[in-house]
This record gives sequence, structure tokens and C-alpha cells, in this order.
Amino acid sequence: MSASLSVNIDHVATVRQARRAAEPDPVAAAVLCDLAGADGITCHLRGDRRHIQDDDLHRLRQVVTTRLNVEMAATDEMLAIARKVRPDLVTLVPERPGEVTTEGGIDAAKNRRRLERHVAALRRSRIPASLFIDPEPDQVDAAVAIGVETIELNTNAYSIATTAADEAAAYDALVAAACRAAERGLTVAAGHGLTVRNVTPIAEIPEIIELNIGHSIIARAVLIGIERAVREIREAIARADVAFE
Repeated sequence: MSASLSVNIDHVATVRQARRAAEPDPVAAAVLCDLAGADGITCHLRGDRRHIQDDDLHRLRQVVTTRLNVEMAATDEMLAIARKVRPDLVTLVPERPGEVTTEGGIDAAKNRRRLERHVAALRRSRIPASLFIDPEPDQVDAAVAIGVETIELNTNAYSIATTAADEAAAYDALVAAACRAAERGLTVAAGHGLTVRNVTPIAEIPEIIELNIGHSIIARAVLIGIERAVREIREAIARADVAFE
């Protein structure tokens, strides 16, 4: 069975916030993604509120009928918001002021103690937590020690590779990290920079059961519509099933 798809709708809000207008509404986009076959919705509530706003998050919780995954930094402010909204999953990610997008995985090994406390606080509120990490053995091991049940592997190095050798090395790192995580009992997701052109090999990794994809879907949606863009990438993911037949 192919990996499930969670659509990140942040960039719908990015377009809206460019004019501080009322549209396009990321919540309406989430509904359309659900109707087009998405298995979940992902959004990132940043500390600087550059795209998704607090009100968006509350409205998303009301309308998302699949699974709502909220990316956020491990801060007291975000912990309080998570407790109010109660998403189906909180994915802890790093944030740096001024970055264009998330630049890498959270350093779970370096920040283990702080993340342990944050994950424990989420667990006390019965909110599952995940870590967005780079595909490195020490990061996988740290995630296990921290106590999360799920990780999301950063596919950026694979997505931006410009040579066959670099792509192969990045892919092998993802395979190794996914296997290591699954062997240690973690549920494995992956995402960052995936498109219809490069997603199928990632979907073929059997340990990866969910893919988080946003920018490429929204970019395609500008040209062909969001429902068609979601269906297009679902078809690319489904081609992984064909490869095993």
C-alpha cells in the first residue's frame, strides 16, 4: 500500500498575507484537499505568523475531518496553543528568524533535554508529538530517547540534489534512517521539497508511511487548480505500488 499524503497548506496563507487580504483562505483550501483525496492536512504556525494565523488554526481544527498535523517550535507559547487547539499531531520543527523556509531538521541530539520536557508536556495533554529530523543515525536515536512515537525525515538533500551521485547518497541516507527508525518502533513520515517528479522513489521506501507535501502542490494549483494538483501527486505516490507488483 502506498504512503498516505498530508497536504501542507501554508503557502495558500502566504499568498493571502502578501496583501493582508481575506483570500485565498487556507481553510477552504484544506477542505478542497480533503475532497481531492488527501489523507491529512499539515500547517506550520510560526512564531512570526508569516503565513498561518491563530484563527486559521482554530478554524482548521473545526473543519479537517482527516488528520490535522500542526508544525510548531518547541516553545511555551506554542505548547499553550497546542493544548487549546488539540491537533491530531504536533510536529516539532526548528525556526530561525529570517529564514525563507525551514532550513533543516531539529537537532534532537543537541536539544534532547529540552525536547524531552516539551514532548512530555504534550503527552500529559494527550497530544501525540513528532520530530522533523535530518536522516542521520544520531538524530533517529535521539528521537527514540526523547520518547516520540513518530518522526518526519527531512528529504531536502534528496530534493535539491543536482547530480545522480548526490541524489543516490541522499536517497540511501533516507532509506537507512527509515529502516533504523522502524526497527526502533517509530512511525516514519517524510517531506520537504517533494514534487510529482521526485516523490515516487521516496514512496517506494516501505518504512515511510506518510508524505508531507506543500509548496509543489500549491505551486501547481496556481496553474491547474488545487484538486487536480492533489490528485496528480497522489497518482505519483501510487506509482510506488506498481513498482512492487
